[in-house]
Amino acid sequence: MSSDIVCASCGRSVDAHNQHYRFTLPDPVLDTPEREHAEGTWMSDADANRSVLLQVPNVGPFVRALLPVKLTGGFALTFGVWLAVHPEDLQRAARVWHQPEYSDLVLDGWLANALPVWGLLACPVRAVVRVMEHTPYCSESANAKMNSVLTDELPHDLILSAVTTR
Repeated sequence: MSSDIVCASCGRSVDAHNQHYRFTLPDPVLDTPEREHAEGTWMSDADANRSVLLQVPNVGPFVRALLPVKLTGGFALTFGVWLAVHPEDLQRAARVWHQPEYSDLVLDGWLANALPVWGLLACPVRAVVRVMEHTPYCSESANAKMNSVLTDELPHDLILSAVTTR
């Protein structure tokens, strides 16, 4: 059910403030002619949008992660991103994904989607499991700008404007 309550700060419906934006494919895969249909591609699901693990020949292995962004006013935006990972990390993730050991999964990779407002494509990021039923969460980065996105409270009007105009 939709609310008629409007945010005093930006004029948007309050319902529009806690959003989830899911990238279907990693940007390097989108840049190839065959995308996920390239011969030899492996996905954890037949549908790329539902897949959490992906490997595309001559492009690389990828794992889905959640990238939460804290917004002013107590709101949040979560990006469903892809991380480029080492092939051994993809294999390890595939082995433990539906096992109790999944709770201990830590992945060090590189952001494989450019984010609205910041870009940050290929930025290093660590992802950890916070909730067993979710993909890993981006938790920290050696890159100061990415670390700021992950830890600071950011102006919701600016961020929501960038996402809704995509």
